[in-house]
Amino acid sequence: MDRLTSMAVFVRVADLGSFAAAADELALSATMVGKHVRFLEERLRVQLIHRTTRRHSLTEFGRAYYERCRAILAEADAADAMATDQTHALHGRLRVTAPVHFGRHCVLPVLLDLARHYPGLELDLSFSDRLADLAEDGYDLAVRTGTLEPIPGLVSRRVASQAMIVCAAPGYLERHGGPATLNELDHHHVLAYRRSGPVPPWIFPAGGRAVFEIRPPSRIRLDDLDAIADAAVAEAGLAWLPRWLVRDRLRGGELVNVFPDEPGYMYDVHLAWQQTPHLARRIRVAVEALAAALPETMA
Repeated sequence: MDRLTSMAVFVRVADLGSFAAAADELALSATMVGKHVRFLEERLRVQLIHRTTRRHSLTEFGRAYYERCRAILAEADAADAMATDQTHALHGRLRVTAPVHFGRHCVLPVLLDLARHYPGLELDLSFSDRLADLAEDGYDLAVRTGTLEPIPGLVSRRVASQAMIVCAAPGYLERHGGPATLNELDHHHVLAYRRSGPVPPWIFPAGGRAVFEIRPPSRIRLDDLDAIADAAVAEAGLAWLPRWLVRDRLRGGELVNVFPDEPGYMYDVHLAWQQTPHLARRIRVAVEALAAALPETMA
């Protein structure tokens, strides 16, 4: 059997939760669907699906294999579409949702450059920290930062990582001194980010996959990262911010990295789109453009 075909069948069984439903959708017999799944299991020597008389569910390995299959199938579709891409102009509307600051500073320049290169491309961009439902809200592509949990029916691709650093103005450090260790942050003025609910912790690597969380007391809290950077430059306190956001201020000397020898906590950047047998070229091109540009922006 063809491995890619069997992967595609397995993914539809996992998405639909039923061999029969997958058979109906793929115009195959239930027996053939079962053969495709068994082919993979025999090849891998690992069970992918728990089978009972009432329901089917993925095994622990099956869940991990499912995510890899989705990514492989998406890449295969993109590769197959390259010939079409050579002969068809890019056109149509591209709807993208992204976090406010990351979208404005990092995503927007890439997509504007794409629009300049392809005059037939229309952009409909939404910058919001709300996690949009791509299918329900009608978005073609979502840019998400942080941990992205698997969502049935969505394909995701990690394209970059952004480092978080503690920074402050030289004038603040001259007056108050700099913290020598992370534990000394409690003794400093802190500029905290909060939109709703409790103030989120500052997170630092602690070796391996462990993290070290600190919730330093804050007198000044803001719901805008640019405003926090401005307040830090104004010597109002220490700030924990993405390095890309304050890169120019670090180079210009307005801010300094308080812990230059500490590795910054890395937030992953993902692109997500709905799984489909034929991904629109405008989405593929946008994904590749962002995947090429964002790592340099994050560096």
